[in-house]
Amino acid sequence: MDRHALHQPSSSSSIPATANTVWADASSLLEAACKDLRDGELIHGENFNLYAAMSALEIMDPKMDSGIVNRYCSFDEAIEDGVAPVPISSDKTTDVQCMIDIMDHLLTCEATWHKGHSLAQTVFSCAYLLRPERTSSHALLHSYCKVIRATCKAVITVVSDARTHEEEDLFTMAYGLPLSGDGDEKCLSLLNAVEENISRQLRACKAPSSKRKPLEDIEPLQTNSDLEEGYCKALLCRLRFRKVLSCVFSKMRAVHFFHVLTCMRRPQGRGLELARKHIASCISELGIILKSAEFLMSNAYGTCEDGTEDRTTASGHQAIGFDASLNSRISAPTPPRSIKILSWKKAIEYFEKLLHDLDIICSYPLDPSLEVLLRFVAQFQKAQPDLVARAHLQLLLVQDGKLYGRCPMFSLIIRAARLPEVFLHHDIQKNEYVVQLGQLVINMLKILCTNAAWQRRKLGKILQDWRVIYVQIELAFRKEFGEGSSVSNGENASARILKHILIWVEEQTYWISHRFLVLGFELELYSPSEYCMVYWYLYVVLIRLAEKTHLKMTLSDGSAKQKGKKRKDSPKDLARDTRIPPAILFLQCQICLAEGLTLLLAALRNELMVLQSPSPFNSEHERFIQHFELLQKACIPDNISYPSFKESTSCARFSTLVMYNYFKDAQKIAKEVRNGFSNDPDRLAELRLLEQVAEHNSIALNVICQVGALDPSLKVSFEFIHHPCFATVVVKRS
Repeated sequence: MDRHALHQPSSSSSIPATANTVWADASSLLEAACKDLRDGELIHGENFNLYAAMSALEIMDPKMDSGIVNRYCSFDEAIEDGVAPVPISSDKTTDVQCMIDIMDHLLTCEATWHKGHSLAQTVFSCAYLLRPERTSSHALLHSYCKVIRATCKAVITVVSDARTHEEEDLFTMAYGLPLSGDGDEKCLSLLNAVEENISRQLRACKAPSSKRKPLEDIEPLQTNSDLEEGYCKALLCRLRFRKVLSCVFSKMRAVHFFHVLTCMRRPQGRGLELARKHIASCISELGIILKSAEFLMSNAYGTCEDGTEDRTTASGHQAIGFDASLNSRISAPTPPRSIKILSWKKAIEYFEKLLHDLDIICSYPLDPSLEVLLRFVAQFQKAQPDLVARAHLQLLLVQDGKLYGRCPMFSLIIRAARLPEVFLHHDIQKNEYVVQLGQLVINMLKILCTNAAWQRRKLGKILQDWRVIYVQIELAFRKEFGEGSSVSNGENASARILKHILIWVEEQTYWISHRFLVLGFELELYSPSEYCMVYWYLYVVLIRLAEKTHLKMTLSDGSAKQKGKKRKDSPKDLARDTRIPPAILFLQCQICLAEGLTLLLAALRNELMVLQSPSPFNSEHERFIQHFELLQKACIPDNISYPSFKESTSCARFSTLVMYNYFKDAQKIAKEVRNGFSNDPDRLAELRLLEQVAEHNSIALNVICQVGALDPSLKVSFEFIHHPCFATVVVKRS
């Protein structure tokens, strides 16, 4: 047992002795108990029970006992021990080197915090941040710490407002840390002044010898003139990453991370173009920071950290002023986590990706079309953005109960249902169920901005809400207008709006169901033995989605044509009417792939007896319920159950598959529909992936049919090498 870990009683103890309490050394008692206790045993009183055991703390366990890893009983004790000296060093060169190391380590701590760890054990493991008044004599350190605190506060505000912090409960917990200090609102102006001084020093050391005399009054940054330029540049790029320097008249670029967050917080999308300029500048400064590593490593002081891959500073030297145990006692209600701080290079990579994700958000044209918006969010999520980027996306999309803070939900629904804009201000928007529908759309948009696991869970739960609102609107429609209402020229406007909305609600419900199933592939929730039932369910949902989408388009196009309808339609118009829209063909391509994979998997099970892995814990029926219970509860689709799945797949045979190759149909549709998405690069890219899957699977099907039954060494596997949802069939000989 480590006696040093048990702090002896002293006047500096966090719990001082009083007239009624006396400190006693329990080390000998604990040592004696350890000798008598066997593994799994514990000392407890007579009233100790299982509930108490669940909340008990195990003494001397680093994961449970927050005091075991503490080097200091208090912050003052750490300061007295020289943990965070001010000034950092009496030698100016060493002081500058240490300051750069502090900046770099703070960057790695911030990236680690963004990844979901505690703020107290990452960014605020820096002792300089805990007592802002201590750094006031060091202008550079003082101003930089102020910006760090302001940045942390801005990020916490964004994530809290977006309420995505439910994914990471610890992210927004400040534990009473000093996020705000006196004068923090002036942090950028203070940093501006510091940057201006360093810029003058850089200009002075770069000036020719003939021009240096007028600049002699400028005090150098440090004592070694040969290193002056390198250290000035290293400091400037780090400062510029953190702050804004907006000087229009001198045409200087404003560059910093803090201002990117500020610009993106402006309501109704204002400031996005300015934010993009700052983002581009931030990325540029990160590149300069990365290049400064060679200079800093070659001139590092003292001993460096072991291993270049895990170092948390550019120089490789351990930063001064950090102790992760300083805040371990205020990290309740959870025991302190074991945290591995990201390396400096990993932190740079994280911020580059974060800035790239924010740039994608800022570049979105704020299209009022829900269909376009949903595709954008789904495409954005494929890059697996982190919490901070997704929080910004959500706040951009939903502000004050409106899309982008300016488009009411009713107008969004009217456009999504493909109704004329003349209905945008119709009084039906005050209808109770229409108001509820608008709130469902808001909830859906917020859910789509969460991480994949949280998103799938929430989407499955809101399906019932969408189903209920459909039934309520349908009942209200029948009660108000009767069973036989049809869209016609003289029809009541309210009836027409509700009829379009009903079709759109059904379509949107199936879109959510499709998203729910697809996310299961991204999260790797399905085993190969379950692919057959998953693709079958996906096939059924896609068919319903295509039907509802086509019905919505047909109803909308029919209503539009009635206004200027000719007495007699020409054959050319009739031919045009029979064309299937590209959006439907896109779904049809996926339907063919899903059906082809379902029947191929079923045939492999029925004829070759492969992909049959009965579980000792549950049956196939039980797994069907586990995967699709939320869809079944919402009756999506109607009359779909496990028996209907078995009935659809029990007769699948390779002879039938060869006669009607669904993969060839998918390949043909993918080629034909390309022209319809010439202005949509994301759709074109996915069509190419679908075409590749169809082509490979068509070839694999032929190989299996020709030699599968005759060659027992043939092994069939399913890999997601082309598309994240539709598997590619791989045939090999063992």
